[in-house]
Amino acid sequence: MTAAEARTGRGFLQVNVVNIENNFPVQNAKISVSRTDAPLRPLEQADTDRSGQTPEISLEAPPVEYSLDPESGIRPYAEYNLEITAPGFKTVRIDGTEILADSVAIQPVRMEPETDPAAVKPVVIPDHTLYGSYPPKIAEPEIQPVGESGEIVLSRVVVPQTIVVHDGVPTDTSASDYYVPYRDYIKNVASSEIYATWPQATITANVLAIMSFTLNRVFTEHYRNRGYDFTITSSTAFDHKWIPGRNIYESISVIVDEIFDNYLSRPDVRQPILTQYCDGRQVQCLERGWMTQWGSCSLGEQGYSPISILRHFYGDDMYVNTAEEISGIPASWPGYDLTYGSSGQKVMQVQEQLAAISTVYTAIPRITPDGIYGPATAAAVRQFQSVFGLPQTGVIDFSTWYKISHIYVAVSGIGELYG
Repeated sequence: MTAAEARTGRGFLQVNVVNIENNFPVQNAKISVSRTDAPLRPLEQADTDRSGQTPEISLEAPPVEYSLDPESGIRPYAEYNLEITAPGFKTVRIDGTEILADSVAIQPVRMEPETDPAAVKPVVIPDHTLYGSYPPKIAEPEIQPVGESGEIVLSRVVVPQTIVVHDGVPTDTSASDYYVPYRDYIKNVASSEIYATWPQATITANVLAIMSFTLNRVFTEHYRNRGYDFTITSSTAFDHKWIPGRNIYESISVIVDEIFDNYLSRPDVRQPILTQYCDGRQVQCLERGWMTQWGSCSLGEQGYSPISILRHFYGDDMYVNTAEEISGIPASWPGYDLTYGSSGQKVMQVQEQLAAISTVYTAIPRITPDGIYGPATAAAVRQFQSVFGLPQTGVIDFSTWYKISHIYVAVSGIGELYG
């Protein structure tokens, strides 16, 4: 081993544990962390708090520069195995949680009560797409044909509450289908296909491409118009790499929460653009007019903005658009920040949602909805932001509003949350 290979960095892991039946946090779950090559020798142990979360656990990882160099040939992340136990729940095992240097990995865990006799299958996280070997994308026209019948209102772009992911190629009838909240799907794919250590502009550009591609599948009902009962697949040959139960990264999660209603457009084209891409190292696609992921990293390091990165690959007539509707939410963001001194119906709505959430996430202070944004509401918002990985401003901006709605829907039983 060379001196360069012997150097190490440090990454961080936070484990978030919920009850699969109601999405409530599981307190006092015990997490044991071991290396994949020594699974019987725990390195670290931690317990979950009232919010079902562990403290951030510091773990060894390869130096950060490995994840910035497409030619290093060295796996830029460390892999760890987790065992999660809690009274009244089945033990969960996760093999291959990926830890990048200088990044916070968030590992979601959904525990099943012991009342179900069936054993829980271990979650196995395969190689990252930039390191492992996966089928290249089969080229398609970026503007897809649209059938005029279906569940989606085709005159507008709607961000769905959930999408159905087929975990295999379209024709694999044995593959499972998963109902996944839209934002969780985007975070999972981005964490599977790019590195969280890349420049913020690069991450944003790639997230926009992933969202636009996904919303194209939703808008055109691509698979349902072909007789399938799902929205998208987990095959890189057809769509994106989505991995059930994999860890995501905080830096990616924050960006998705800020821009999840965006997609990419061209003039006079109604549908989101089917923005295809490749890695640019194992697979080349520049001649197709696609983005290369490693190329986007290089441009981000040179100071390009997200839209400049996208236009570099897809052309100068590409622009960012905003969906007209976000489905499955109790109330839309008012279009301006709610902060100390705000009042009215929108304040009352978010207070009611926070009050419901605080009965489940008891670290969040209970408030009495009164339509006035006072110090108690600001404190509850700040604690909510702390629990759910948002900047702790005490202000309800776009991302905080919709994160509150997302969690409220999950814990109130209005919708289904898959981690």
